[in-house]
Amino acid sequence: MKRLGVLLSGRGSNFEAIAQNIRVGVLEAEIAVVISNRPDAPGLEIARQLGLKAVALSSKGVGREDFDQQVAAILDEHKVDLVVLAGYMRLLSGAFVRRYPLRIVNIHPSLLPAFPGLDAQHQAFDYGVKVAGCTAHFVDEHLDSGPIILQSAVPVLEADTAESLSARILVEEHHIYTEAIRLVLSGRWNLEGRRVVMQTDVN
Repeated sequence: MKRLGVLLSGRGSNFEAIAQNIRVGVLEAEIAVVISNRPDAPGLEIARQLGLKAVALSSKGVGREDFDQQVAAILDEHKVDLVVLAGYMRLLSGAFVRRYPLRIVNIHPSLLPAFPGLDAQHQAFDYGVKVAGCTAHFVDEHLDSGPIILQSAVPVLEADTAESLSARILVEEHHIYTEAIRLVLSGRWNLEGRRVVMQTDVN
């Protein structure tokens, strides 16, 4: 059974969705540990309620590389196969990313490469796009720029607000993130340049 290490900073609704999908058998994996850089993150209590190992590791006043080394030590202790970012509000150091090449995934609420960074849904809404969405991607050393695993488009309705659009994007995040993790864990993919290409059965 493949082991996931979840990093979060808040509630981690994507983490909850992944945990639920594991529980009902949609995703064959186990969550080995949940780590938050904020000791008061609601996601930690949710993890504990689900019977999962939850670790609070305050990042306040700690340098990025030093903190990432602490996180990595916990992930390695729990023999994690894939690092899953679920609303983790810290940029990862280059050393951390290189330690887990193509083993860190993230979900971003826009159709990358459009609108990277914070408040992507509001960026898209304010820009006036007609189609928004979300992207599951590998994490590299740059902001929201790793190879794309899956994307889902969400139309922007005339009656939308930034908040209503964000809510509909979140529904899609919950769906495609689990699917992206399943695909990555299957090992049935290749990286061709920047393209994540799924392998097909040949009879």
